[in-house]
Amino acid sequence: MYQATTYPQPTFKTHPLLGSAALQVALGTLVLAASSWISIPLSPIPITMQTYAVIVLGALFGARIGVITVLAWLAEAATGLPVLAHGAAGIHALLGPSAGYIVSFPLIAAFVGWLSDRKMDRGITTCFLSMLAANAMNLGLGVLWLSILLGTHRAFLVGFAPFWVGALIKAALATCTLTLIRSRRSAINQTSR
Repeated sequence: MYQATTYPQPTFKTHPLLGSAALQVALGTLVLAASSWISIPLSPIPITMQTYAVIVLGALFGARIGVITVLAWLAEAATGLPVLAHGAAGIHALLGPSAGYIVSFPLIAAFVGWLSDRKMDRGITTCFLSMLAANAMNLGLGVLWLSILLGTHRAFLVGFAPFWVGALIKAALATCTLTLIRSRRSAINQTSR
């Protein structure tokens, strides 16, 4: 009679959050790359959906995973992957006229993530105000960088004036997105109990 020999199967134990976090970061960088391709070309700074994606991911993922996701996306750009507006990539793209806006991305992800971690953005008004504040931080750092390159007056004209209405729209859209996702999560959690 034939007797099968069984060998122990190797097991690789990982923390459940590790797999979940890696998946969140991977999917988040894809969302950020896709948001970069939705743009209106202006000179020297294009209007994109990057800020919207950064603040939504920061609020959904929380400060830690939100910042890691944004830094991973920026690392992809630095290594040459075409994940920025109009397929831009490389260090020169990160240090060009958009540098102030780009530097703000991990900061605003941390800001909205911190508020979300503490559930301080759960009401529609507080969510909108946090999204608007993040957009203001983004515009402020962007204009600050441009003022070094172009002077204050020109930086305001090309770095703030065309973007402030978009910032309001992105804050409202992010608020609607987060409210919808959170209400769906809540409904799913209640039906699974």
